Amino acid sequence: MQQLADNFWTFRGDFKVARVINLGTHMSLVRRANGRFLLLDSYDLDGGDLDALLSLTDGGRAIEAVINVHPFHTLHCTAIHALLPHARLFGTRRHHEQVTDLPWEPGFIEDRATQEVFAGDLGFSVPQGIDFVCEDDSVHVASVLVRDRQSSIVHVDDTINVLAAPGLLGKLLPQSKLKFHPQLSKALEKRAGAADDYAQWAESIANAWAGTPVVCAAHSSIRKLPQDGWRNEIGEALAAVETTLSRHRSEHG
Repeated sequence: MQQLADNFWTFRGDFKVARVINLGTHMSLVRRANGRFLLLDSYDLDGGDLDALLSLTDGGRAIEAVINVHPFHTLHCTAIHALLPHARLFGTRRHHEQVTDLPWEPGFIEDRATQEVFAGDLGFSVPQGIDFVCEDDSVHVASVLVRDRQSSIVHVDDTINVLAAPGLLGKLLPQSKLKFHPQLSKALEKRAGAADDYAQWAESIANAWAGTPVVCAAHSSIRKLPQDGWRNEIGEALAAVETTLSRHRSEHG
């Protein structure tokens, strides 16, 4: 467990493909203005991380809700619910469909009405112009981005990446700036205007969330940003996918 602000902690976990390649995963803990806690995403903690979480949150009793924001991150939901059976459990539509035996709260976190439950503490953003769940279930571009209002830290799964070398190399080589998901072309809605909608969404969060000091990105790394780094790096990330967007415009109008 790593503390990034007075009210924000991150957990970095393992997610291995074929038991060899560790893509990594994460979970964040936010202390609300009322002193209670929220978990962003789910991860089956053990050892020191589990002890630290329980110590900070009165044995877990101070955690009010678990908010799962990526439709394809379902693996650890059951374990977190077993650890915190009292916490309200929120997820996307796909969470409800894939893990049917859990007591999900009504409403889906990609919907604005559900997000309003936490609006006093968290800001949310859903990418526009892309399929939230693609027909090809290997494409995991979309998620609900979350920004803690007190610390301004952004928690994001897959939609925005930070590329970093694995293991010891990650401590020696510089991490990348913020990047949009490399499978963006496969996620864009097959309709006229989708590329423009995506670009407008990116420009909107670049401005609305300017001043973000840290980005916690799943599968990759924590990016500590320089002053105005969020706005600049989102702008650069958008410029880097302009070829993809232009190709989509040519094909779909």
